[in-house]
Amino acid sequence: MKPARSVFAVLISAAVLNTPIVTPSFAANTFVFTAIPDQDETQLRKRFGKVAKYLSKSLGLQVQYVPVKSYAAAVTAFRNNQVQLAWFGGLSGVRARQLVKGSKAIAQGKKDPFFETYFIAHSSTGLKFSKNFPMAIAGKTFTFGSKGSTSGRLMPEYHIRQAFGKKPNKVFKRVGFSGNHSRTVALVQSGAYEVGATNFKVWKRGLKSGTIDPKKISVIWKTPGYPDYNWSIRGDVDKNFGKGFAKKVQGALLLMSDPDLLKSFPRSSFISAKNSDYAPIKETAKKLGLID
Repeated sequence: MKPARSVFAVLISAAVLNTPIVTPSFAANTFVFTAIPDQDETQLRKRFGKVAKYLSKSLGLQVQYVPVKSYAAAVTAFRNNQVQLAWFGGLSGVRARQLVKGSKAIAQGKKDPFFETYFIAHSSTGLKFSKNFPMAIAGKTFTFGSKGSTSGRLMPEYHIRQAFGKKPNKVFKRVGFSGNHSRTVALVQSGAYEVGATNFKVWKRGLKSGTIDPKKISVIWKTPGYPDYNWSIRGDVDKNFGKGFAKKVQGALLLMSDPDLLKSFPRSSFISAKNSDYAPIKETAKKLGLID
């Protein structure tokens, strides 16, 4: 088996990603993955560290999780071979795979083909849940999540443009980008923004954990379903880690059944995915000018 990455490359990767450096004793053949920072970084480190241990055992080699600071950083790390596998959102996955020849989406959550964005509002707005798009959000302050998020930016912006025929900055009094879904909820709940768009899984988890106060914030609209999150792998892993390696990684992900590990995402299980599953995301991003 050819060494996948040199010690020097690992040192540079760690510096760029602002993460601990892996030890030279296993750096040459370490398989590295990351995940978009759609939630609190401390929790992501804890959760995905467990996933790394599972993959190490399943694949029979050292696997390391490295956190990144932004969606764009996840895409850059994938492009530069600082990571060979990544848990992406729909849009970030499309962007990353376009940059690395032969890269593939190999797995997704069981419900990821039917993902949803929730539009949420502070109680002071007086807005209530409706099955119809909430036109009354015009003129209010609005926050998206990350600029590179599918559920926190791409899809809500698409529906806003469809409804108003204008860019968000022409619809709202002020537009912000919180950086992640948890922060979007917190900003709207505090009243810093009147309305926002967040991942439906983060919303449900917040209700369950008690971090969301229904007296201060509520869901006012749910988007139609769309394909979102995915595991994507670089197109050169078979060359660097051995023939059939990509299939082996896919198999390990599809067989992941430990509820504690699946909680990291959170998902109940994974199913197969392919690049064409995300064609609607690619086309929507092109329409909005977010990708070429």
